[in-house]
Amino acid sequence: MTITTFKPDTAAQLADSVQWALSNGEPLEVLGTGTKRRLGRPVQAAYALDLSALSGVVAYEPEELVLTVKAGTPLAEVLPMLAERRQHFAFEPQDLGPLYGLPAGGGTVGGMLAAGLTGPRRIQAGSARDHFLGVEGVSGRGEVYKGGGKVVKNVTGYDVPKLMAGSMGTLTAMTEVTLKVLPAPEDVRTLVLLGRDDSEAVRALTLALQSPHEVSGAAHLPAAVAARSGVVARLGGAATCIRLEGFGPSVAARVAALTDELGADAVLERDESLALWREIRDVAFFAQPAERLVWKLSVPPTEGPRVAAAIRETTEADLYFDWGGGLLWVAAVPGAADIRACLDGTGGHATLIRAPDDVRASVPVYHPQPEPLATLAARVKESFDPKRLLNPGRIYAGV
Repeated sequence: MTITTFKPDTAAQLADSVQWALSNGEPLEVLGTGTKRRLGRPVQAAYALDLSALSGVVAYEPEELVLTVKAGTPLAEVLPMLAERRQHFAFEPQDLGPLYGLPAGGGTVGGMLAAGLTGPRRIQAGSARDHFLGVEGVSGRGEVYKGGGKVVKNVTGYDVPKLMAGSMGTLTAMTEVTLKVLPAPEDVRTLVLLGRDDSEAVRALTLALQSPHEVSGAAHLPAAVAARSGVVARLGGAATCIRLEGFGPSVAARVAALTDELGADAVLERDESLALWREIRDVAFFAQPAERLVWKLSVPPTEGPRVAAAIRETTEADLYFDWGGGLLWVAAVPGAADIRACLDGTGGHATLIRAPDDVRASVPVYHPQPEPLATLAARVKESFDPKRLLNPGRIYAGV
């Protein structure tokens, strides 16, 4: 299919493009730099809406912990700017580019929010949705609008930014976004417990998270996955990893206390810790082989080991745990049995993160919704995009 691309560089031009599509009944694929094109279901559209020209920092107020940028602003521009002021996005956004065979660091701020990408620090800092303060954009009705605010204390209109987080461009073509930023930790250390099986590891992670030591990362890498790490492979065997961040003396004291409580076979210093948690965040262990299907499973942490055992019994797969055992990343062979069947009775849900286009078109990428929730989602879509113009079917077929 030949695709015609609109590339507006102002909100007015973007509105004109959407209004043209509305008049002609032509759906639009909404994208920035395209690094997340393989996330979600394939969009069938003859026209694309490229938002990458809507780029630039609008306002950065480090003292107020607020950043406003155009939605197409590259993360590669924003993250170093925040680092210079010793600030960051506390929700630790993922960079899944290498998982899709693309260079690292290629995404945009708008794409990050639209995909709702959140890393290991979610257990402490919350998700991207929790840091999204304000949005401006053009709805599928061709209307320019604003939602939310530009100060952290302003709670008016928070619902609209929260709707946009994780909406995958199906509700609004965003032009400008405002986010809360936070001070970056001065230091980081990682306790590593070796040789634990899944159940032992999740028990240790649970104890760490229930302790007063402000754990910011809690992951378990079974031996086959740990062997692929550029950091913990040298230690040998399965690696249960607990991250502590903050001021240097505080980190040192908490490391000592948690080591007394749990034991530790190794403690990784700052540079190795940073490298390890990048691997965990970006699912680097599963970048190769590229033909494997990659799933993201959210489960109650206590159910994680049981679900992992069911997956291993059902199909050939590698997996590891994040979020204290509540998140499983699974790399399964092509044609694997239905991973979702392993979630029965847990209340969990599964998202297909990487698969060929034909698989993503035929297998539900996002977990099927209960009828009341599906009805609500359809009503939200109807409100913002009644003609189904923006990324139609990207999340669920027909929506």
